[in-house]
Amino acid sequence: MSTSPSRPPKPRKLPRRPASALAERWTRIDGVDVFYRESPRPPVDGRVMAHIHGFGLSGRYLLPTAERLADDFHTFVPDLPGFGRSGKRKDMLDIPDLAHATASFFDDRGVEKATLVGNSMGCPVIIEFAHHYPERIDRAVLVSPAGGLHNQPLRRAIGQLSADAIREPTRMARVAVPDYVRFGVPSTMRLFRALTRYPSLQRLLEMRIPTLVVLGERDPLLPHAHRVDEVASQTDSHVLVVLLEGAAHAINFSHPDQLAHVIRLFMDDRPILNDPQWPGHVRLYEVHRGRHHPEPKGGSTV
Repeated sequence: MSTSPSRPPKPRKLPRRPASALAERWTRIDGVDVFYRESPRPPVDGRVMAHIHGFGLSGRYLLPTAERLADDFHTFVPDLPGFGRSGKRKDMLDIPDLAHATASFFDDRGVEKATLVGNSMGCPVIIEFAHHYPERIDRAVLVSPAGGLHNQPLRRAIGQLSADAIREPTRMARVAVPDYVRFGVPSTMRLFRALTRYPSLQRLLEMRIPTLVVLGERDPLLPHAHRVDEVASQTDSHVLVVLLEGAAHAINFSHPDQLAHVIRLFMDDRPILNDPQWPGHVRLYEVHRGRHHPEPKGGSTV
């Protein structure tokens, strides 16, 4: 009696490694499927923080910073409609539209008021949100804010983006390229024009809430920090400007430990101090503190 050879055991499937420490969720807003990430165990104090992504990108590249703050704040990282894994709306490709979409997301999630953290284009979206919904924003964190005269004309902004690409970590391309491809060329050109025309600096100085601006020393899309200080000093603002040495434009991705550190200090009105464990080439410097920005508690700034 012959016996058939025994079959090798099937390889055991290993559990898929989660893409993020945050919980991945979906909702539907105004007929559009919206993907977002959220703190799996929100803190009990109820402070809400939402991270708003930049031009053509999804919320993926914001995760390194958002994950480090997820236990301190009830954290949301949405892909706004038209970006990342969320569905598209043909009529929404402008800064005010994206600000209103952010408000609709908060409505859907039952969020009355939040601190907003943005990078690049996410900063004009936050500024516009603060203009339309001042009662719904507690504080603003604007990281590498894009838009305005320094990014005009369009060809100059494209050159600035090209210069920045080689200054970012190479692993950033694995996140950014698929997002840009998914976003598409027509959407890119239309929104890029709207972004370069948005008066970010002028609107920023009109904000009436505590606002942290974080600039990368190596960022080609922004004027020099001293120029920002010069302009900001012309008005009594609520703005605190901090320069991060060694960083370029995508600070939320490239320097999450340092950015999360300064955000925590800002949220608690503590002095802007460096962590002695950081590498020697990474340092924070306070560039400007507006007259109406809260004074630090418990010591002087560095």
